[in-house]
Amino acid sequence: MYSDDTIAAISTPPGRGGIGVVRISGPDSLKIATALFHLEAASELDVPNRAQFGRMIDPASGELVDEAILTYFKAPRSYTGEDVIEISCHGSPIILGRALQLAIERGARVAEPGEFTFRAFFNKRIDLAQAQAVRDVINAQTEFQARVAAKQLEGELSSRITPLKDSLVEVIVHLESSVEFVEDDISPQTASILLGELGCVVDALTAIADSFAFGRYVKEGFDLAIVGRPNVGKSSVFNRLIGADRAIVTELPGTTRDALYESTSISGVPVRLIDTAGIRETADLVESIGVTRSRTAIADADISLLVLDCTSALRKEDLELLDSVPEASRIIALNKTDLPNRLEEQSYEETGFYFTEQPVSISALTGHGFEELTAKIFERLSGSAAPERDDVLLTDARQHSAIRKSIGLLRDARELMIQRELEEIILLRLRAALASLGEITGETLTDDILGQIFSTFCIGK
Repeated sequence: MYSDDTIAAISTPPGRGGIGVVRISGPDSLKIATALFHLEAASELDVPNRAQFGRMIDPASGELVDEAILTYFKAPRSYTGEDVIEISCHGSPIILGRALQLAIERGARVAEPGEFTFRAFFNKRIDLAQAQAVRDVINAQTEFQARVAAKQLEGELSSRITPLKDSLVEVIVHLESSVEFVEDDISPQTASILLGELGCVVDALTAIADSFAFGRYVKEGFDLAIVGRPNVGKSSVFNRLIGADRAIVTELPGTTRDALYESTSISGVPVRLIDTAGIRETADLVESIGVTRSRTAIADADISLLVLDCTSALRKEDLELLDSVPEASRIIALNKTDLPNRLEEQSYEETGFYFTEQPVSISALTGHGFEELTAKIFERLSGSAAPERDDVLLTDARQHSAIRKSIGLLRDARELMIQRELEEIILLRLRAALASLGEITGETLTDDILGQIFSTFCIGK
């Protein structure tokens, strides 16, 4: 993928703004900047890490393009590890496009998506895990997402993986010595120590892999279906969670006849809320289709928020929903707590049902209980992975797959070692496990896979 030519791109988003940035990276960056830029003060362009004001001139016509600020970052102390020029001019698409075109006419080419970050990776300014975190920082939609991505960008995952790789290398060296020097057979005591080291590596990797159960929700979001029989206040709960009157609310049962979708966030985790049609037996064809779609939404949702009306006794439809929605993926909300609670008066003998989990009492009218509700939703998603915890949070499916593969190989290697199998066979598993961990930081990936990863970046980054 890498070539040592000079690339250029507009690094700010499309559209108009107060300032736009054109970025140039490569060996000819300074030469191109010198041809285009005239400093206002009597100084030199090649002074690194200094923002300098001047005029951008078309070299062919001598025409003023814009007044701008130029910053020169000298290799290797730049984002890409190469000479980098950043021209900050007025954020007009016309001016930015012309500045880019002038750079191309002087010898640069338009950068591919993610090519600046790829050059930073290639020149060892960052590893692959950090490079992917750059994309996640840019794509973050919530403060929590940005915080998690920023920790990855600082090298949190890499710093956890590196000592585990070092421990694995130590085990490999011991086994290779035994293969090379027959007289240095591994003693039972040494074998026990090596098994212990491998066990510690497996445990640490398993803890990282387990964090993906929550990390994937942080990155990709989750679906929350709001379900219940008609007229329990599902649409009011939906509106309260998104903070807007998005769903129509009336006292007439069956007002919501089709699923309504809206994106928001809960405790910083993106969520797609689904307001479903009230589930009941009905002869109305349109409402019946809506009920069928509601059942599909329950099956597909990560969490189902089952809303009950606490002002009335449990009905047949409530009991059917309580029986059909799995406890592991549901949260029960008792709505309308601003009114007298009749549900508490109902005995187990009357319904044959009792709550095995603690419901959340809420009022969609007053907002009472919604802080507790959102906290419970977040707790259901995160488990032990709280937002304040300092441990690593895995958010990328490719990284998760690589770690799971490595864990499997290491477990195989431990079992073979216990069975006193030949060192050569054990080493095959250990080297493959090490290579799998290398895929996370980028040491053992092919160009094709690297190309796929960086193609998901925006142009200019």
